[in-house]
Formats: sequence, structure tokens, C-alpha cells
Amino acid sequence: MTSYILYGLCAFLLILSFIKDKEKTKTAVKKGLSSWENIMPQFFTIVIVIGIVLSLVDTDTISKVIGSNSGFLGVFLSSVVGSITIMPTFVAFSMSNSLLQSGAGYAQVAALVSTLTMVGVMTFTLEAKYMGTKVTLLRNILAFLFSFIVAAFIGVVFSIWT
Repeated sequence: MTSYILYGLCAFLLILSFIKDKEKTKTAVKKGLSSWENIMPQFFTIVIVIGIVLSLVDTDTISKVIGSNSGFLGVFLSSVVGSITIMPTFVAFSMSNSLLQSGAGYAQVAALVSTLTMVGVMTFTLEAKYMGTKVTLLRNILAFLFSFIVAAFIGVVFSIWT
């Protein structure tokens, strides 16, 4: 139901924008389609990889490695994987849902997503080029440590609610 409301709202606003300024709306739609074309190859590749991994790894293995009972080791492993992986945020959230449905723990998934979005091992050299090595290293270390705080908070909150 929410999807229908959001799509309807988008269609209404697009029509309203088109009525107000046809050229700007056409330009915006072209830019949007161009962005979509750039994102889709990454999205499909990651979805395919996740699909293959989830088909090869059974839910028991996921539960053992990054399930609720994996504790700090599972959070740490998720944080390391998230730190070295590059993935668009919207794909990370979709993947997180798949992992949760396959038996991953909330704290472990929270650590994975927070490091995916905040820590950049693969982009370190590029970031260091503009911000300096010291600042980049400090930012990544603090973000990595912060992921444990996020994981602990999410783990506590969801253990109370579930």
C-alpha cells in the first residue's frame, strides 16, 4: 500500500513539475535516467553475487558465523567485511534484509551496514589524497569503532523488542 502512495505522489509531483517548467523537468528526468543507468550494473552485480552466496551458504552457516549467538566475533567479522566492501547504500539495506531473513543477527548486520557506509578501506588512497593520510586514518578508525557502538545499541534495542 505504501508503494502505491509513494509512486502516486511521485507521478503527481512529476506532472506538477512538467506543468510548471517543461524544460527543467525533461532535463531532470534525463539526469535521473542517466544516474539509474550508472547504478543498475552495480546493483545487478551485487544482487547476483548475494544470490549466489545465499544459495551456496545455508541459513545454519549464516546463523553460526554472523547470527545472534555469534557474539562479538560475529560483529567483528561483519565489521571487517563491511570495511573492505564497496557497495551502494540502497543495496546494503536490501542485502541486510536478506541476511536477517537467513538468520543473521541484528547487531551483526548493524555493524556490517555501518562499516559499509562509514569505513573505506578500498577508497583510502583516494580519500587520503584530498584529506591527508592522518585525517583519513583517524576518520576510518573512529568510524570502525563507532560501528561497534551502533551494533551494541541495535543489538540491545532489538533484543528487547523481539
